[in-house]
Amino acid sequence: MTAVFTRGTLDGSPEASTGEGQPLAPRADCIADSAGGLTFDVTDPGEAGAAHLLLRLRDSDPSVEVRLPLTPAADGSLRAALPSSVELAEGRWNAYAQVEGGEPRRLMPGVNDLRSLVDRAPSGSRGHVAVRIPYATKQGNLSVRAWLRAPHAEVGELRIDGTGLTGHGRVYGTALTDAARIEAVLRGDVSRVLRAEVTPTAPAATEFDFALPYAELADAEGVWDLWLHPAGDEGPRIRLARLLDDVADKKPIFTYPVKRVDCVGGQVEVGPYYTNDNDLAVRVAAA
Repeated sequence: MTAVFTRGTLDGSPEASTGEGQPLAPRADCIADSAGGLTFDVTDPGEAGAAHLLLRLRDSDPSVEVRLPLTPAADGSLRAALPSSVELAEGRWNAYAQVEGGEPRRLMPGVNDLRSLVDRAPSGSRGHVAVRIPYATKQGNLSVRAWLRAPHAEVGELRIDGTGLTGHGRVYGTALTDAARIEAVLRGDVSRVLRAEVTPTAPAATEFDFALPYAELADAEGVWDLWLHPAGDEGPRIRLARLLDDVADKKPIFTYPVKRVDCVGGQVEVGPYYTNDNDLAVRVAAA
């Protein structure tokens, strides 16, 4: 007897039915646009009544929801649009279909067309960067990972050289000054800070190069979180992150080599990685 997923529970995990011939949960194809909007094409849930696509912010208390009307599309599916002008708080949003008078049904992922997100370069004119990436959860459900950063420091290419980590980035929603710098802050001990200069590389003072020597990080094991101070001690502190592409979870996808570095106690292994929030960090661990 084969289990068939029919309805989703409100905590996001699928609910299995062992009966044969029961309908599958509604499925949604997603199309992303370069402005940060999403379109959902949902298979007809087979129930009469006005339908909505429901996005529910995971682990929010009280529950935070966004409701989008589902209207008939030409191919017989139901369509909902999430324009870039509708803000989603940063986090993971579980997706449901709900027919008026009925319970929300967890959506399963269909085909995601995310080509417009590859190498996306928003203007930054709104003072923030909004990112929404649909993805399949480990349970096989549809969720949307959202970020809302104001301002934002986007990490580009990273390189490991003889002395440490070098990279390129771009800032949105603000501009670099001559006092701009990178700071590596030891997680759990904010008194441990390593500062490194940045070099602006664009006339508009929005792109920069940076170099972070590993030797100065090696004497403290742990995780160093990386921040950009675009105006030195004046103005905001911005977390370095990589958000502007089609990869919702970069930690298992973007991997970098570790380098053995001498320290007071012998040797440690040092290497960059992306956190669960796609923020850039450097880990120092015993060799």
